Parts: sequence; C-alpha cells; structure tokens
Amino acid sequence: MAALDLRAELDSVLLQLLGDLEELEGKRAVLNARVEEGWLSLAKARYAMGTKSVGPLQYASHMEPQVCLQASEAQEGLQKFKVVRSGVHAPEEVGPREAALRRRKGPTKTPEPQSSEAPRDPLNWFGILVPHSLRQAQASFRDGLQLAADIASLQNRIDWGRSQLRGLQEKLKQLELGAA
Repeated sequence: MAALDLRAELDSVLLQLLGDLEELEGKRAVLNARVEEGWLSLAKARYAMGTKSVGPLQYASHMEPQVCLQASEAQEGLQKFKVVRSGVHAPEEVGPREAALRRRKGPTKTPEPQSSEAPRDPLNWFGILVPHSLRQAQASFRDGLQLAADIASLQNRIDWGRSQLRGLQEKLKQLELGAA
C-alpha cells in the first residue's frame, strides 16, 4: 500500500513539475518578446530624436534605481523574487530620521531637508517631450524586469520539484528492492 501512495505522490510532483516547465517556457517567450519590443522601440526613438539625442551622454551624473529586486523565503525554503519600487520602504525601515532629540519650542527653526521620496523619471533626461516610442521602450523593459523576477522564482520552484522527484524515485526504488 505504501508503494501506491508513493507512486501517487510521485505522479502529483511530476505533474506539478511539467506544469511549471510549461509555464516557464511561456514566460521565457513573453520575456524575449518584451525585450525585443523594448530594443525596437528604443531604435525608433533614436531615429526620431537623432542618434546623439538618445545615448549615454544624456544620462544623469547621479543615477538611482527606480526598482529593486527583493528575495524572500517562501514555503519549503524556496526563494521568491519580487520587484519593488525604490520609494517604497519596508515596515522596519520606516521611523524617525534622526536618533537625537529635537527641541519642540524655541525661536530657531531648522528646515527639514528635502528628500526625494519618489525617484525622478529617467525619461526626463532626454527632454520634456520625449517620443512615445521611448515611453514604450521603458514600459517594455519594466515588464521584462518583472517577468525576469517571475522566471527566477519559477526556476527555483522547478529545481525544488526536480529534487523532490529524485528523492521520491529513490524511495520507490528502495521500497521495491526491499519487497523483492
């Protein structure tokens, strides 16, 4: 009876693994399409604005990322990747800016430093009225980044499923050798 339960579990893990592999293939195709679409839109923007107008010379001297990749532990120790905006703080990061005490009453007022919570849009480096194709390129690459994080999480789940499958196959082999 244990062999039947083990075979049923092996079948369910194998079906889950095959479903994940199919999903991975689809997401990789979509990622390739988004990246290709992004480069094509960037080429259209260079054509519309001129090759010298869209390039590394227009980059800001100080760049800050708009998004970050966050890794978190899911069930069974699997890592799950998520793209988060840089302006969004985790609950443990939110708190007072200074650790020192401040004077509440008094004649002196100190202006609080201006902090740019929301990072500026990098499209503004290339001018105020940028072509629509440049905005499309930015959107395509953002979608591609989200898909890349999903693919990395899915790949971790597939690797975990493969190890589960191998373990169940070994258990089944040991059980069949013990019964014979």
